[in-house]
Amino acid sequence: MTVEANVDSDARPIRWGILGAGHIARSFTADLLLLADQVAAAVGSRSSGRAQQFAADYGIEKSYGTYAALAADDSLDVIYIATPHSEHYDTARLCLEAGRPVLVEKPFTVTAAETAQLIALATSKRLFAMEGMWTRFNPIVREVTDLVRGGAIGRITAVTADLAGAPDYNPDGRLWNPALAGGALLDVGVYPISFGSMLLGAPDEVKTVMSPAPTGVDANTAVITRYPGGAVGLYYSGLWGSSPQVATIIGTGGVITVGSATGAPFWRAESYTLTPQDGERRTKQVTLHGEGFTYEAAEVARCLRAGLTESPLMSLADTLGVMRVLDAARAPSGSIDAPHGVK
Repeated sequence: MTVEANVDSDARPIRWGILGAGHIARSFTADLLLLADQVAAAVGSRSSGRAQQFAADYGIEKSYGTYAALAADDSLDVIYIATPHSEHYDTARLCLEAGRPVLVEKPFTVTAAETAQLIALATSKRLFAMEGMWTRFNPIVREVTDLVRGGAIGRITAVTADLAGAPDYNPDGRLWNPALAGGALLDVGVYPISFGSMLLGAPDEVKTVMSPAPTGVDANTAVITRYPGGAVGLYYSGLWGSSPQVATIIGTGGVITVGSATGAPFWRAESYTLTPQDGERRTKQVTLHGEGFTYEAAEVARCLRAGLTESPLMSLADTLGVMRVLDAARAPSGSIDAPHGVK
């Protein structure tokens, strides 16, 4: 069963600008083409030739050879920031200052301080802004969240999640280069930590153990968190070996597992299994609409049409809270100062 993203065929199409022309921009744009009420209207890149090729590949009307030119296009309803995360702050600020709402690919920025500044700017201009944490809008994840909040497994005692891969080592590449905000935590660790935040809110304690790459960035990292209600989180991210990429929610009345070690991962979930303490185990499986970016794009469209400046499913406060956890988790490596109020 394919779960379709919401489409408002009676509304004027939302016109998107795509800032960046790399792999993630291509995946997002391909999904936009599946939504009848949304249009990829313009693309901007530092290379005019690359922007022109991207536009030709996806039937996009306009292409720009600078980010500033894209941001200045007042025909756009929203701009998707698809640059490497080391550039998110500058490119999102450029768009907000030009009066454009933004969807910023995860992680929102590199530090909580940068995130707070962008939130303040968007708020002052009354512009929509949201982190593109697509997992939050996944239909399986939404259903699991509703089950948890409805008491299906009682009170949560722990959340565990892992996301690790084994990319080729390149000291100059963005994953390994500290000057490009490299490391496992910012690139993939944000997924497990955001998953826990979605269910438990902000932790009151964060502990990290980390093994560095030769460049000094975190390459094999475990984060342990404690939450005010007594629950704990155990989150693993890494760049040395591929992990099962499964999330488990443990409660006083049962367990829910999201994703499968032999199927789709939790961050792009197509299944969950509910095992109640007293009751029959059941599994639900679906097929996603496109790659899965359709659901977050549909939420952006819904919010814009409703005049909202943020999404209740991925609030700016929650994005800031996740960035504070990432700050605290990275502090032991010396790559960032620990934020106030987090141990």
